Amino acid sequence: MELVINRVAFQIGNLSVKWYGVNMAFAILLATWMAINEGKKRQIIADDFIDLLLWMVPLGYVGARIYYVIFEWPYYSQNPGQIIAIWNGGIAIYGGLIAGLLVLVVFCYKRMLPTFLMLDIIAPGVMAAQVLGRWGNFVNQEAHGAATSLSFLQSLHLPDFIIQQMKIGGTYYQPTFLYESALNLLGLIIILSLRHRQHLFKQGEVAMTYVMWYAVVRFFVEGVRTDSLMLFGTIRVSQALSVVLFFGALALWIYRRKVVKPKWYLDGSGLKYPYSRD
Repeated sequence: MELVINRVAFQIGNLSVKWYGVNMAFAILLATWMAINEGKKRQIIADDFIDLLLWMVPLGYVGARIYYVIFEWPYYSQNPGQIIAIWNGGIAIYGGLIAGLLVLVVFCYKRMLPTFLMLDIIAPGVMAAQVLGRWGNFVNQEAHGAATSLSFLQSLHLPDFIIQQMKIGGTYYQPTFLYESALNLLGLIIILSLRHRQHLFKQGEVAMTYVMWYAVVRFFVEGVRTDSLMLFGTIRVSQALSVVLFFGALALWIYRRKVVKPKWYLDGSGLKYPYSRD
């Protein structure tokens, strides 16, 4: 039996609740809890993060779907009825991150909250959600790498349940979900261990560290995957965007340090707690 883990976690009547959805729900809750907990220390109240979540999650999924559809337009232009069929798969995390960023910028403007500080507070939670989220791909046996051998997987000293789940249609595949999840976990540990050090991060730099770390991870992992979205048939979209994001974040970091001279991350928002926006 090749499919070791049943994709359906449990049934509620005729409704099948899949492990992917359960996994994503836990990831979102974890990210929210982390943001609320850190936000209290930086003078941002919990209600702001909950309100932001209610906008960011659904619109993030819309952005993830639009991004995917754009780069698979030859198919969707011929099958327009499938554009909204997100239940058949087809979302891209970069699209979700871009949409989430736009939502956050508008939200912070409306609530008169410091945008870069909010990004700093939220970024580690997003990273943690990505660490968990990739295990949904594992259960679904998707987002994997090229075909490989049993001996190669065993040489990585992986648990047997991972090796067996990577056997799809009689062929073993590279567990790229695990590569990305593990590397993001390492980045998360580093960020969490450094962000509270005095006079290390200016506001915005925790988020930019996340962006640069993930861009590097995704660039190399994407090179191993077999399901990449392509541009002009030769360029992997996620690799190209990773390069842009890495150097864009680095340039922004240097510019803000030299020109803007923002406050230290640990200085917080400077808002009175609780505060009014009237």
